[in-house]
Amino acid sequence: MAAILANHAVPGCEVTDPDGRRHTRLLTTPGGPRRVTVTVRPGDVELTADTDDDGEFAHLVTTTRAWLDLDTDTEAIARAFDADPLLGPLVRDRPGLRAVGYPEPFEAAIMTVLGQQVSVAAGGTFGGRLAAAYGTPSPSGLTVFPMPEAIAEAPPEELRAAVGVTRSRAATVQNVARAVVGGLSLDPLAEPVRLRKELLAIPGIGPWSADYLAVRVLRDADAFTPGDLVARRAMGNPSIRDAERRSEAWRPYRAYALFHLWTSATYRGG
Repeated sequence: MAAILANHAVPGCEVTDPDGRRHTRLLTTPGGPRRVTVTVRPGDVELTADTDDDGEFAHLVTTTRAWLDLDTDTEAIARAFDADPLLGPLVRDRPGLRAVGYPEPFEAAIMTVLGQQVSVAAGGTFGGRLAAAYGTPSPSGLTVFPMPEAIAEAPPEELRAAVGVTRSRAATVQNVARAVVGGLSLDPLAEPVRLRKELLAIPGIGPWSADYLAVRVLRDADAFTPGDLVARRAMGNPSIRDAERRSEAWRPYRAYALFHLWTSATYRGG
C-alpha cells in the first residue's frame, strides 16, 4: 500500500515518505480541500488531518477507507485464491493486500491518460507539470489538482507544451475534461457497463484505460485489465484474449487478482 501510493504520487499535489510509510495529499470535503496524512503500518492505517471540525474529519475517514479499500474482507479473498496455482503463492506472501483506489475520480482519469504507454514515473512527472500549470496552490503548501474546467478551456498547444506530451495525448486529456464538464459522471457508484461505454466514446480512451478506471475508480471487485502488460507478464505473457479467459477463474475478485499480479511483478521486499 505504501509503495503504490509513493509510486503514483503527483509531484506538488502529494508528498510521500517511503521510509516512514507516510503519504500526504489533499482530499475534498464539503468545506474545501484538507491536507491529510496516512501512515501505513503492519495491521493498521493512521489518518491525521488539518481540520478541527468533527464532521469534516468523519468525511475524511470515510473517503480514506474507500480510497485504501480498508473495509474489504481480505481473508475471504485469500481463501478464494488459495488453491490457484498462480495466485495461491502470491496471496500467501501478501494475504492482506488491498485494491488501492483513487480518492479523486477526475484526477484518476487524467492520470490514467497521462500514464498510457509510459512508465509510472513518467506519468507522475506529466501529472506534476499539469498541476503546476493549471492547479491551485493551497495554504497547506500542496497544489489542488486542476479542475476539469481549467483543463478543458486551456489553449491546446499551451497545455501540450506545459505538460510535455504529444498532441494526441494532450487532446485526450482535454477530451476527458470536456466530457466531465459536459456531464460525464465518474462517480464510484456509477453502473460499470454504462460508464465503460461512455469512456470508450471519448476520443483517445481505449479498453485498457476504461478497464483500469473500473478497477481504481469504480472499485469494482471483479474488474480486470486483460490488456495490461505488467499483469500479463506476471501471468507468463499470455495474449489479451487468453488473459481474459484465464481471469474467469478468479471471479468475483478479479481486481484483487490484478493487484496481486501487479505487486508480484513490480514491488519487492516487505
